[in-house]
Amino acid sequence: MKIDLRFPVEGDSLPLEHGYLLYAALSRAVPAFHQPGKDLRFNLITGERGPRGLLRLTQFSKLRVRVEAEMVGFVLPLAGQWLQVGPGKLRLGVPSALPLTPAPLVAARIVTFKNCVTPEAFLSHAREQIDQMGIKGDPGIPLIREGDRAGQPQRRVLRIKGRAMIGYALQVAGLTAEESIRLQEGGLGGRRRMGCGFFLPIRPRA
Repeated sequence: MKIDLRFPVEGDSLPLEHGYLLYAALSRAVPAFHQPGKDLRFNLITGERGPRGLLRLTQFSKLRVRVEAEMVGFVLPLAGQWLQVGPGKLRLGVPSALPLTPAPLVAARIVTFKNCVTPEAFLSHAREQIDQMGIKGDPGIPLIREGDRAGQPQRRVLRIKGRAMIGYALQVAGLTAEESIRLQEGGLGGRRRMGCGFFLPIRPRA
């Protein structure tokens, strides 16, 4: 059974696309993040979008790490540590443990598939992948709501040592409770150790 450890985050700012940088920082602090066979995954840190490709950290910023319950001890040493994430520095607080909760709609900030750079190719591959998992949900790319690109698919970039990996935000709707938990536990696509394919439940607005 997997659970989430949600760490409070203190600091100023870090790059908006910080998946690889955070993976490197976490691996330096806790080598298990880099070791084969240790299924430690994280979601990108939350905050407010700032200028020049930066993410501003706030009092509500969190780092969420998804881990098998019996491996919590590997991750707890992160509490209280300072991490250098690219040009930014942040400190992690004491985490709270949260169970995975099912929801008919789940979303990931970024999912990547090899050689799927167009929205059409990306969605086609996403459907194939969830079909292979025995999941009957309906995948879709959420659209940008504001600005010059309003109405366009939410395209994302994962930067790894100067290389740009193209991905998209992804929502999967119409899930059963069992399918929802299975997708959250397993994730989807590549680069899952670097914050990709990390799904969270989306609650409908009242």
